[in-house]
Amino acid sequence: MPNIRQIRRRIRSVQNTAKITNAMSMIAASKMRRAQQRGIQGRPYAEQIRGVMSNLMAVVARSEALHPLLQQRPVLRVGYIHITADRGLCGALNSNMNRSGFHFINGQPAEVSVIAVGRRGRDFMARSGKDLRAVFIELGDSPTLLDTLPISRIVIEDYLSGHFDQVYIGYTDFVNTVVQRPRIERLIPVEPAPLESLYSGEYLYEPSPDAVLNSLLPRYVEMQVYHAILEHLASEQSARMVAMRSASDNARDMIKDLTLTYNKARQEIITKEILDLVGGAAALEG
Repeated sequence: MPNIRQIRRRIRSVQNTAKITNAMSMIAASKMRRAQQRGIQGRPYAEQIRGVMSNLMAVVARSEALHPLLQQRPVLRVGYIHITADRGLCGALNSNMNRSGFHFINGQPAEVSVIAVGRRGRDFMARSGKDLRAVFIELGDSPTLLDTLPISRIVIEDYLSGHFDQVYIGYTDFVNTVVQRPRIERLIPVEPAPLESLYSGEYLYEPSPDAVLNSLLPRYVEMQVYHAILEHLASEQSARMVAMRSASDNARDMIKDLTLTYNKARQEIITKEILDLVGGAAALEG
């Protein structure tokens, strides 16, 4: 059994760790609320642009000339946007996303190039020997649409130039505070949602539906990338809050166990000293 001084030093160390993890949990909770608010505020725009895209697709589908972002072609090269965190301490969030991305890449019959967003994903893909087309790190906790434009621009340009035949995006979907699921979905060629009854009326597009669609398609891709990053940020902060709260609880449990061990060790020392005194007094009397 360690001596009292070692146990006391260990208790102080765990108490300091608990203070740090508790502070990190509160900071992550605050950031998570802000990330959730940003995602909720962007949903009306996402729903409206999806509805307009559905209506435009129904109109333009009658014509033979399709925008390149809508055209299907044989898949020889695939681009994959892999979104992870720059830092750890968020439970299994990064490892789950890396595992899903690894299985997705290995399951593709075509050659895959990775656009890594976040240090953890970049490091994992580099260690796995995957082809890194581009790397984006340090986007911050509150990126704007302008901050994410370079990501969407590079995949749009690569697709239009023929470097990619398909583009997928992988991110962690925020379900609730304790549930975050890795999700991988196709980004290009664009597949808008089916036309709903809400948008089934006739619209007048100026100068023409084709012109409006050509202008709207890149914005649609940019919005999808930005929305995926917002979902990831909400998931990251939520996972970090839960992980740090669990670490704080474990630290408090460890402090209780160490305190009990400390008291037992102290009691043993006191009992031994009393026995030594009694034994000494008995020896003197004898």
